[in-house]
Parts: sequence; C-alpha cells; structure tokens
Amino acid sequence: MKVLPFKIPKPEHDALVYQEDIDTIFYNKLHQHEEIQISYIVEGTGTLIVGDTINYYKAFDIFVIGSNLPHVFKSEEKASSTSKMISLFFTESSFGKHFFELEELNTLSTFFKRSQLGFKAVSYKKLISELFLKLKTAAKFERFLILLQLLKALSSCSYDHLSSYVYDRKYSEIEGKRMQNVFEYTMSHFTEDISLIEISNIANMTKNAFCKYFKKRTNKTYITFLNELRIEHASKLLLTENDMSVKEIASKSGFNNISNFNRIFKSLKKEAPLMFRKNNTI
Repeated sequence: MKVLPFKIPKPEHDALVYQEDIDTIFYNKLHQHEEIQISYIVEGTGTLIVGDTINYYKAFDIFVIGSNLPHVFKSEEKASSTSKMISLFFTESSFGKHFFELEELNTLSTFFKRSQLGFKAVSYKKLISELFLKLKTAAKFERFLILLQLLKALSSCSYDHLSSYVYDRKYSEIEGKRMQNVFEYTMSHFTEDISLIEISNIANMTKNAFCKYFKKRTNKTYITFLNELRIEHASKLLLTENDMSVKEIASKSGFNNISNFNRIFKSLKKEAPLMFRKNNTI
C-alpha cells in the first residue's frame, strides 16, 4: 500500500464510504486522500497532526479533514486501551459533479470552505454524535440522508481550524515516505533530545537541505514543530496528571530546562503552565 497518496478502500459503486476503526491504535501513518473525512472519536486519546498543526484528541471529539490534507492519528499506546473511531468519506463530486451546487444545498457551501483547512466541531456535539451512532445500522440511503444532516450541523457549528494554510499539492510517494519517517521518528522520540543532524539523517538529507525541505512542506521549521508537539503533550499532562509538578511535566515532555519550557509554553498557549492548568482543568 502506498503511504502517500492513500486510497480509501471502497466498493466500486459506493459514493459514500462508512468506516469503523476499532483497535489499540488508529492508522498511524502520515497520509492524504482525495476524500473529505468526517470522524467521530468514540474511544481513545492521542495526537492528531493535520497539515502544519498538532492537536490532542480524545473521546467525543469530531473532526473534519479536507481533501488531500496530510494527517496522522497517533494513539496513546496503552495495553488496556481501545481506540474506536467512526468515519465517513466522500468527495464534492461523489453524488454528481454539480450536486452540491444545487440551490437547495447552498447553505452547505460553508462546510466545504471550512474543510479546506480541516476543523474540529466545538458546538452541536450531542446532535452530531447521535447522528454518527445511527450510521452503523443505517441502510445506504439512510446514511446518505444522515450525511446531509451532518453537513448541515457542521456548516453551522462553532469550530476550531486544524491547519493554518491550504494544501494545494499532493505529496509524491517518495516525499510521503520521507515525511512519514520524519513524523514517526519525532512522535516516538520527542521526549528525548533530537538534533537537526539526527532528524536529517532520518530523512536521508543534509541538515541544510532538510531544514529547507521541511519548512517548505509544513510552513514552519522543524524545531517549531518539535516544540509544538512537546507543548501539546505537556498540556495534556497538565490537565490529566494533577499530582505531577510543572518541572516533572516539562521533563516528561522533552524539556530539560524549566525556564525554556515556561517561555515556549507561554508563547504557544498564551498563559503560563500553572495558569493553563487552573483555567482548563477537566
């Protein structure tokens, strides 16, 4: 199977694809596909990278990933945990080239504009989750009707974008494999020291060539990406590990200098770690 581009397996005549992922981890390879993906996290926690942005996901989250947006789900690998996600896949032309241009469906144009950067639904979550849970036992025609209801809700809901710029190109297989190796290594070793020389070797490039390559394809430097991944992990620990000190969390997130951790955390989250914990405790 090619890593990038990724083909969604589907029956020959199905315009709408329903998929259930139930395992200890989701498909954790960097990939992109033509289909728009709408996903509901039933169980599981982990990190979601979409385009150039790092996000933390948990149960009951709802994500829309636009056409050809590179993304990867990195589940937290715990022996006792299960990851479950329900997804729908379709393209703007799945039901006919001009179907979504019909006057009756004009209100759904907002959804397709939002999907270009990917987004996470913030409101209407109860309604959207109930619609998702109906999909498993629904006949194909009923799934199509549920999709329209989902698109209506996702066009009106409050949301947070997942990426900061639109991807207008597809990765080649070679590029995809290289970026996959870089992301996999980083996500598995971000709590350790990772030098630019080390990660350049993973990409099989010189240091200077890699830095330019990564910046061009993610719109940010590798060090920025690494720090964002570490801070997202630290944010999760601040909210879930109340007995752990900020110093311990910094260390477990790859920072061996507490001052550096505090500075970068405040720069990205707009508040100090302890204030973030106080204001966002679940």
